Amino acid sequence: QVQLVESGGGLVQAGGSLRLTCAASGRTFSSYTMGWFRQAPGQEREFVAHISSSGTSTNYPDSVKGRFTISRDNAKNTVYLQMNSLKPEDTAVYYCAAKQSPVVRTNPLLYSYWGQGTQVTVSS
Repeated sequence: QVQLVESGGGLVQAGGSLRLTCAASGRTFSSYTMGWFRQAPGQEREFVAHISSSGTSTNYPDSVKGRFTISRDNAKNTVYLQMNSLKPEDTAVYYCAAKQSPVVRTNPLLYSYWGQGTQVTVSS
């Protein structure tokens, strides 16, 4: 089992940057593939990034490609989301999630473990 805790959210101006951190507990963290999702008020949870268990493969939707970077440090049981060139439409609660399947999944229902989320607000 994995427990996830996000941090690093906050208020930033458009064009700015934030780095989110997801700290995981559990001895088998390196066997999980990880994802970041976000959810704005009144909207469905949206896929933001995916990283393989080894960290060698990443995937992004077009909406964040080239601006966001997911990475992980298995020695520290941590996943990061570096967000650059932020836009007001990036405003949402951001969640990290874990699953054991190696297949890239954009459907949040296919992830087994979730953090509590961290708020990101981008002002114009």
